[in-house]
Amino acid sequence: MNLGIDLGTSRIVIYEPRAGVLVDEPAVVAVDRASGRLVACGAEAEEMLGRTPASIIAARPVQKGVIADYELAEKLLRYYLHRVCMNKITKPCVAVSVAEQVTEVEQRAFIEAVVSAGARRVTLVPETVAAAIGADMDVSLPRGQMIVNIGGGTVDASVLSLKGEAVCASVRGAGMAMDEAIMRYMRTTHGLLISELMAERLKIGLASAVPCEDERTMYAAGRDTLTGLPRKQLVTAQEISESLSDTLLSITDMVRQVLEITPPELSGDIMENGVCLTGGAARMPGLPDLMRRITGISAYVAENPAQCVAIGAGRALQYASSFSAVYDLGNFSYRLSDTVTN
Repeated sequence: MNLGIDLGTSRIVIYEPRAGVLVDEPAVVAVDRASGRLVACGAEAEEMLGRTPASIIAARPVQKGVIADYELAEKLLRYYLHRVCMNKITKPCVAVSVAEQVTEVEQRAFIEAVVSAGARRVTLVPETVAAAIGADMDVSLPRGQMIVNIGGGTVDASVLSLKGEAVCASVRGAGMAMDEAIMRYMRTTHGLLISELMAERLKIGLASAVPCEDERTMYAAGRDTLTGLPRKQLVTAQEISESLSDTLLSITDMVRQVLEITPPELSGDIMENGVCLTGGAARMPGLPDLMRRITGISAYVAENPAQCVAIGAGRALQYASSFSAVYDLGNFSYRLSDTVTN
């Protein structure tokens, strides 16, 4: 059984080439503080964020594209791998997507967490390569194709050609950084402290990448910074879009920097083909228009952008030996722990 896993900051997606997407859940784990026993995973655990008693911990094991809590990440992976492979005799071969420019130590954490959770063999695939394959782009062609993956923890931009990355760059802070920007705006402008989940609801319901005459409004519930009492505040779409302007500017600046160092021949190909946007945050209204205004190049959102990375990782596993950007266990200079090598 071959599986592609996108273990991201906000969601975990597991794809099997023959069965399709098997898991698409929030990457949140809730455990008992005293015993370490798993209490909940996925959407059920996400509802517990900020609402747990002292005896329970609810957290995201992955932060800004890297594993921040190894034990929680292992519990999350073990839970979903067991659910997916419950009726299988052999352990699965797994391809895991990783952000661009991560260190060997960070890559090692992904490998050991997946193997400890029950995988037989692990391969790491760069997120942009996986996203391009999942978006049905033919990365084997000798043509420049640009892809920008806007996930929960990182924004990765790459120019691909001949199954490899010609130019790539990464910025830590994407969808979650947008939530934090909304939380800061509500605190400084309205004197209201809101939760991460409330900020995400405002982003999904009201955010737009370009200014628009939008009269949509939502109520944000939180705690007043002066009185300390619960309060609701009416928020407009224009306010949310204004709060995200700096975060979106950092994303477009990174894309421009990649284009500035791209070889001329590949630049001509990108001008013809456009920029492909993937990742959950790519679904924000107006984002392709913003990219076109800043770079002068057309942009489009891939089909199923939030699942492209997992789909591409699962497909890449079938051709791992032919991809120069795919790293197997033998490619690393460090010695793996006994739990992996055994």
